[in-house]
Amino acid sequence: MNILIICEKDNAARRIASILSEGKYKTSRLNRVPVYDFEKGEKSCTVIGLRGHIVNLDYPKEYNNWSKISPRTLIRVQPIKKVSQKSIVEALSKLGREADLVVVATDYDREGELIGVEALEIIKKVNTDFEIKRARFSALTASEIKKAFENLVEVDYNLSASAESRQLIDLSWGAVLTRFLSTASRQLGKDFLSVGRVQSPTLALIVDREKEREAFVPEPYWEIMADCVKDKIPFKAKHKKDRFWKKEEAEKIWEKVKDAKEGKVKDVKKEKKKEMPPIPFNTTQLQREATKIGFSPAQTMNIAENLYNNGYISYPRTDNTVYPASLNLREIVSKFLSSKEFSSIAREIYKKKRLKPTRGKRETTDHPPIYPVHYVEKSKLSAQEWRLYEMIVRRFFATLGEAAVLEKVTVDVEIEKEPFVARGQRYLELGWRAYYPYGMKKDNVLPDFINGDKKEEVVDIKKMEFLEKETQPPPRYSLAKLIQLMEELGLGTKSTRHTIISKLYERGYIKGNPPVPTEIGYSVLDALENHAQIITKPDMTATLEKEMLEISKGEKTLQEIVQESQGYLEKVVDILESHRKEIGKEIREAIDKKNEIGKCPKCGSTLILRKSRFGKRFVGCKNYPKCDQTYPLPPYGKIVATDEVCSVCGAPFVNVYSKKKKKPWKICINFNCPSKKERKESQEDEIEAS
Repeated sequence: MNILIICEKDNAARRIASILSEGKYKTSRLNRVPVYDFEKGEKSCTVIGLRGHIVNLDYPKEYNNWSKISPRTLIRVQPIKKVSQKSIVEALSKLGREADLVVVATDYDREGELIGVEALEIIKKVNTDFEIKRARFSALTASEIKKAFENLVEVDYNLSASAESRQLIDLSWGAVLTRFLSTASRQLGKDFLSVGRVQSPTLALIVDREKEREAFVPEPYWEIMADCVKDKIPFKAKHKKDRFWKKEEAEKIWEKVKDAKEGKVKDVKKEKKKEMPPIPFNTTQLQREATKIGFSPAQTMNIAENLYNNGYISYPRTDNTVYPASLNLREIVSKFLSSKEFSSIAREIYKKKRLKPTRGKRETTDHPPIYPVHYVEKSKLSAQEWRLYEMIVRRFFATLGEAAVLEKVTVDVEIEKEPFVARGQRYLELGWRAYYPYGMKKDNVLPDFINGDKKEEVVDIKKMEFLEKETQPPPRYSLAKLIQLMEELGLGTKSTRHTIISKLYERGYIKGNPPVPTEIGYSVLDALENHAQIITKPDMTATLEKEMLEISKGEKTLQEIVQESQGYLEKVVDILESHRKEIGKEIREAIDKKNEIGKCPKCGSTLILRKSRFGKRFVGCKNYPKCDQTYPLPPYGKIVATDEVCSVCGAPFVNVYSKKKKKPWKICINFNCPSKKERKESQEDEIEAS
């Protein structure tokens, strides 16, 4: 019997072959694709790894002409499947011809199921008589893999249909909206404007928050602080009113206390507060926490996938925050008992009579929360892999830990009859915080005070401060907060949110961390919000996400949801087409502003970065055709305007950024500038003299 096992990637294929064959497999290549063969009794087994999707959806080539085919036409066009990994498809076809049983062993989620079904469709073209089974697992460990292959199940075609519906819907929305915006604003070729069903409302979150910040009007307020000392321990006390909104009131109190040298302790309150252990990691929680160690959501997922494929952590794409009862927590802890970095923590937890983990609110049955499945030495991982792996290990231990205990202290100090308050806190018991220090509150230890039933204590005052401050705008969304908001609003899925944010960066709509919208990001979003707000709101996108999930449950069909999406998109195109001129004009004006280089020395108008019909870039006067002033530009490198003007010819200076050079190259854009000729002649004279 010939068994063909299909995995999502090569490293997973190699690991599964090693586990099932107990290391006795042979490696060969078919069409340059690694395959792994071994015998199991009378069964001949072959394992092959794909590279994710081996086919992609696209429109037939007759619809590729953007200027002739209207965006509306694409809505009802049936996409075709194109082979994206030719060598793998050929290898799969050769192996599939002889297969009696094909086992899909891709990642068990929507995308993984679709990747497996795509492979099955390739095999069905060359073999119509073979059995199909599915191996489901959540970790690439020997026990999990052996258990999965001893208990093979059926392929979940509803799950794959759910993923395929996302492909169809995202392709349609992306192509239609991108083509409309690009043609309306005349941004074609390499400069096309990409927009998507989920990208637009995500960009709206960032842009709308920036607008809140810009519209924010700061309000002044005043604080009065006292720098106190007791038993050589310094601490700060603030006037009990906290903020004074009227300067006159603050100044009146300041006059009373500004020369104070001591204060009297009136009351001391101590309160113990428990800090409960965190819940297990799901994908969103992992992405949010990893920002604390400097990883973007996309980086986090790339590293987590590597750790999973090498058998160090469980599957990193999961919504679950509850460990299943079948998970042997004590056995996992035991794997770290002799580890160099975690042995003391593991021993402390292992000696507990009962391990009682924390639970989150989301419980699913596809995959457990993210946890370490094996100990790996630090030397075997890259620096980034180790940092994320360590966080996952420590989080697992923290979910099995005890509550931390904080002591919060409030001290009332009277200064010249005015009430001041000092606040402090410290950990009395570290509990789970001893395992998981990320984001830990710092101790702010106050001196020891008598608790009110004895003689009043006196504190020395080293300095009084009168502080003028102003209210601050709402903070920009951090990447962690953005991921959380996307989850709350139903934008994207655990597997796609990080890629959506990455695309906004790649397309130049946002920059920095926390993300800030660029001028082009602003203009695209403003044009859509002004004329087609439905695209920028999360409601319609969230509805489609929910319905795609219903496909996986068998409650709706792929065809139903795709047709519903097409109906939504036709309404959106109606709105967009009715405002085509306004949308195009607004975006072009914003792009022109972004591309402003400086003032025209000939007419005083604005010089703008432009492209010829042959694709060559140049600087031209905005007042064209009345003014025909132009300047050529270097063919490569990013051009950035400066505020400097050439003292010889009056043309602007620009910075040219090259990938090869760290620092920009500053040039006068007038290639015929006399100063350049003078410098060249001077250099030639120096050469002759030498």
